[in-house]
Amino acid sequence: MKFVRQLWVQVLAATVAGVLLGWLAPGLGAQMKPLGDGFIALVRMIIAPVVFLTVVHGVAGMNDAARVGRVVGKALLWFLSMTALALVFALVAVNLWRPGAGMNIDAAAMDPVPVAAYATQAHAQGLVPFLLGIIPTTFLSAFTQPSVLQVLLVSLLFAFALNASGAAGRPVLRLIAALSGVFFRIVGYIMWAAPIGAFGAIAFTVAKFGVGSLAALGGLILEFYLVSALFVVVVFGGVAWALGVNLIRLLGVLKDEIVVVAATTSTETVLPRLMQKLRDLGCDESVVGLVVPTGYSFNLDGTCLYLATAAVFLAQATNTPLDLGDQLALLAVLLVTSKGAAAVPGAAFIVLAATLTTVGTIPVVSIALILGVHRLLAEALTFVNLIGNALAAIGVCRWERAVDLEILKARVGFRPAPR
Repeated sequence: MKFVRQLWVQVLAATVAGVLLGWLAPGLGAQMKPLGDGFIALVRMIIAPVVFLTVVHGVAGMNDAARVGRVVGKALLWFLSMTALALVFALVAVNLWRPGAGMNIDAAAMDPVPVAAYATQAHAQGLVPFLLGIIPTTFLSAFTQPSVLQVLLVSLLFAFALNASGAAGRPVLRLIAALSGVFFRIVGYIMWAAPIGAFGAIAFTVAKFGVGSLAALGGLILEFYLVSALFVVVVFGGVAWALGVNLIRLLGVLKDEIVVVAATTSTETVLPRLMQKLRDLGCDESVVGLVVPTGYSFNLDGTCLYLATAAVFLAQATNTPLDLGDQLALLAVLLVTSKGAAAVPGAAFIVLAATLTTVGTIPVVSIALILGVHRLLAEALTFVNLIGNALAAIGVCRWERAVDLEILKARVGFRPAPR
């Protein structure tokens, strides 16, 4: 009975049930979409206050503004290095596998209507709009917009001001600590609904995109899943080893979150839980509060794998020539555009459209080829994003010497602590 009560078991059972419903009764399965949407909405509701309270409590307790800048700088360096590695990894793999070769799609004959909305949103992408978008209209509006970076900005400003208030700010800091406990308890309540949300999300996905989509673009799907798995095993495995972390044990600790993101195709659904589990592994609250929310916009390794793979696949499918110079240019553009991909379903598709628009060599209309299977591909990319951000937080904490090594080694080290 204890095994059945575990969240990952319940979510996995609900996912299997959703797959069967979507396959055997697609009409009914498609109607389950509100269950998945409702669960995601519940989690989004709680993300802003959890990030705010965690960052304020951690940073205000640092008493060192220089350390905040140092942590952020180390995190950004980590993010840039890992996303560049992910892009190179994906480009090499898609060029070797060539899943789009032989499709011979005539882009001029494709209907642009299905991708018109994505193309329109893509024009709004860019470095300046992205940076300006970090600034909320008002202090409170940061909590009503789907932007973790806006919440992070107001959290840092509030934390710095609270720290500068001295003794007058201590009662507020104690209140922040108490509220943090309350909101994490709310997160626990919301996660009770995870099996229902997983059931609805996966039933809708299978019902709408199902077997036909898998058969039509099976080569791309298989290639991307294998590349994602290899990246986790080879790259993340190597990074984890360097940090003194056993990747298998870390995946075991995060098994609940892995199953949830696989079913909902959104890492946003587990952001509060991920922060809590990293703190339980001995990572410093203030560093986790800075690295994880920032990583949700700047450290999307899985999204980078997807963007590079999809862009070259579309070039192959439409017989668009891409020499080494073109692919290096694509890599440079992706290093920028990938930072605008929020960790929510569909955002990566918009960034892909923005990338193709910027590069100009691959027909933007060709993204219609993968419109039907984007959600299936997102099953893999969200998992990679999740593990990448967990390792980033552990890595920066070790770099900053802000982790209890005894707890970390006991929970996810290569040798469990003796009992």
